[in-house]
Amino acid sequence: MWQKGEGRKAGLEVLHFIDHEPLDLPMDSKALHLLMHIRDEAHRFAITAHRKKRDKRRSSSVLEVIPGLGEKRRRDLLNHFGGMQQLLGASQQELAGVQGIGPVLAKTVYKVLHE
Repeated sequence: MWQKGEGRKAGLEVLHFIDHEPLDLPMDSKALHLLMHIRDEAHRFAITAHRKKRDKRRSSSVLEVIPGLGEKRRRDLLNHFGGMQQLLGASQQELAGVQGIGPVLAKTVYKVLHE
């Protein structure tokens, strides 16, 4: 592992092992550059995976699983009520009052939102 912290200085890379003494490789060492590349690539991979997971969680909605409720109708519902919190508080009759949402779809939406 690389040492990080308050006393960390750029260009001072020290490898720490569990059962050995720390190893200080010179900056022109090919082994050090390989290890740094592996570290940077692992870090990039982890950050990319985290961002994908976070973005998917942000963009997914319980509304996406409702049959008959496509992107336009979802957007219309959210715009009509001003957001998900207000939509959760809407009655079946209020849902049916949104253009493009009939009583049958309103019942389905209400049921899914309140399960």
